[in-house]
Amino acid sequence: MKLLDLEIFVIGTPPPGWGGRYWIMVKLTTACGVSGYGEVYAASVGPAAMRAVIEDVFARHMQGESPENVELMFRRAYSAGFTQRPDLTVMGAFSGLEIACWDILGKARDRPVWALLGGRMNERIRAYTYLYPLPGHDKKEFWASPEMNAEAALDAVARGFTAIKLDPAGPYTIRGGHQPALWDIDLSLRMLAAIRKAVGNRADILFGTHGQFTPAGAIRLGAAIEPFQPLWYEEPIPPDNLLDFAQVAQAVRIPVATGERMTTKAEFGTLLRAGGASILQPATGRSGGLWETKKIAALAEAFGAQVAPHLYAGPVEWAANIHLAVTLPNLLMVESIQEGGEFHLPLIGHAIRVEEGHICPPEAPGLGIVFDEALARAHPYDGTALHLQMQEAPLGHDGINNFAGGAPRD
Repeated sequence: MKLLDLEIFVIGTPPPGWGGRYWIMVKLTTACGVSGYGEVYAASVGPAAMRAVIEDVFARHMQGESPENVELMFRRAYSAGFTQRPDLTVMGAFSGLEIACWDILGKARDRPVWALLGGRMNERIRAYTYLYPLPGHDKKEFWASPEMNAEAALDAVARGFTAIKLDPAGPYTIRGGHQPALWDIDLSLRMLAAIRKAVGNRADILFGTHGQFTPAGAIRLGAAIEPFQPLWYEEPIPPDNLLDFAQVAQAVRIPVATGERMTTKAEFGTLLRAGGASILQPATGRSGGLWETKKIAALAEAFGAQVAPHLYAGPVEWAANIHLAVTLPNLLMVESIQEGGEFHLPLIGHAIRVEEGHICPPEAPGLGIVFDEALARAHPYDGTALHLQMQEAPLGHDGINNFAGGAPRD
């Protein structure tokens, strides 16, 4: 079995765009006609440039190789051009291609991918979701409304979720870390108070940020929200200095979670050695693929850390995250977009979904999905924007710095 052909789908997401402005899916086909699908999470270059990177990584390191040789292909891509260090763009491209290899291997052996990665450890996988506006909610006012968020939290709990996430402390910007504005601290406290009052002990609250703060600013905000007992404090500082996470983790009595913007065991290993996080959030479409992320999870286990695979992408990465999660003894939970996402689910033939806040391991071969190529082609993205855009304007201190949940509408 040899890898022969590559096809790339750049899929524009319909409004409201949960999961990003577009998704990059790849299809690999072997010389004997077995196909597999993968997903490249995000990109720091535009879709045309990312397409070229994916094509180059495939042609240079994978074409003509057996899909079984994921370790060899990883080492080629990781070392290419005298690098041998984490590279988000190259490893993002490789990650999606590597996931497709596992889909091929599972189909060729008539086994689900989780069975090839160590087998079933978890019979049911706990899922969590962000809070999103309900029908009837004002979609602009929702993000700064404790009352609407409490209603959304109650709805999520009624649907079986035992963990819900929000990020009311302002948007991400290109300006690096900053001190939280008093307005943003106040809104965070009012949000947490309303949600905790609404759901009581029925759900963990996951407090998200997007690397907005300096270590001192993150400690200041973390101390303020401690009384509401969030299960985690997500990405409180930018990921460009992994050692700084330890300052926050040692000062705040909330578990620090991070990893969405990190790649390979090199970065996660540095974070763990520094004591910077007790919950890792790798995104398999960026972190190096399934085999590399399995290694990251093993490192976490040795350091007493848990794993909660991250998802702000499409359903192929979601499927990969789930297969990994089935195998992990130190799994905490996986991220989902509601019960799977209104556009996510039809793209994979409704093959996987969240029921009562949990996901059962897929039993079909490979990733267990039925990728709808016709639907993918019917929603092409031909723009030049990035998957997510960073705000350039500085944050104000004269009012709430509203963050609209990452919805990427132009």
